[in-house]
Amino acid sequence: MTIAVLEPGLLSTVQDLGRFGHRRHGVVVGGAMDRCSHAVANILVGNDPGAATVEMTLMGAALRFEAEALIALAGGGMRGAIGGEAVPVRRPVLVPKGAELRFTPTNIGCRTYLAVAGGIAVPPVLGSRSTYLRAGLGGLGGRALRAGDRLPAGAPSALGERLAKLLAAERGDGPFAAAGWSAAADLDPSLRRSPHVRVLPGLQATAFDRDSLAAFHGERFTISPRSDRMGYRLDGPELRLSQPRDLLSEAVTTGTVQVPPEGKPIVLMADAQTTGGYPRIAQVIDADLPVLGQLRPGDMLRFIPVGLAEAETRRRQARLDLRRLAAGVAVHAGI
Repeated sequence: MTIAVLEPGLLSTVQDLGRFGHRRHGVVVGGAMDRCSHAVANILVGNDPGAATVEMTLMGAALRFEAEALIALAGGGMRGAIGGEAVPVRRPVLVPKGAELRFTPTNIGCRTYLAVAGGIAVPPVLGSRSTYLRAGLGGLGGRALRAGDRLPAGAPSALGERLAKLLAAERGDGPFAAAGWSAAADLDPSLRRSPHVRVLPGLQATAFDRDSLAAFHGERFTISPRSDRMGYRLDGPELRLSQPRDLLSEAVTTGTVQVPPEGKPIVLMADAQTTGGYPRIAQVIDADLPVLGQLRPGDMLRFIPVGLAEAETRRRQARLDLRRLAAGVAVHAGI
């Protein structure tokens, strides 16, 4: 089965959970900006959470399904419709051959993920199907989608086939058939407005002066328009070191908060470089990275300090929530 791209949207790319094992060679991990919504969409169609999806930013693509397909949408920033009827989010949906899925933007969230049973089956590069635009790696030719592209889908799993069969039996006269149940809204990071993002102290946190640390943990910051998949630049209070110091470049990762000389912090995102030489004031906890992935320019956030024990508890809870979703999907499918 293939999906024809009628209109590409603002920035639509193929993404999975990232390209691991190559950072020592300078290759970034990349992958979905909101890994939670990406995984939820996959689980709802019987895929492994790491299967490739289409990530759409702020303004979605227009797509035509060239065969019947089981799909799911998760995330925010837009609403999908087929034949003028809204496609529900966080539910398995069976669409007929020839169905055209079109999106209109909303003011909540930033990224929507489209999963199709079997996953987007572009060839893997260095073990991942994720698109890394700066290096032209992965995805469809290492670039964003264009009008006229055709995306191949893989073979659905037994669970995906079972879900599609159940929905086909319930199909009425509408343009698609949607399950009567959905994943919980708690699994949608786009619904957290002006969020509190939890952080661990960075390696150079104690090098900042007292006022800067107080401002970092107490004031609001705004996502700058000069932000992308590599990093979010933040507008807000200027952060200063107690005294100037020279640093060697060291390893950084998604969620690292660096502070360049002008004092405006940068939160590194999915396409973060492998090393950086700016002082690191904090590290966003793993469980809150999907929340950042749904923020758009102009959105505000606050950083809340937590300890390692809470960070680990939140990480385990997030993984448990996805396992519970997978178990619930299997129950609904009668497997």
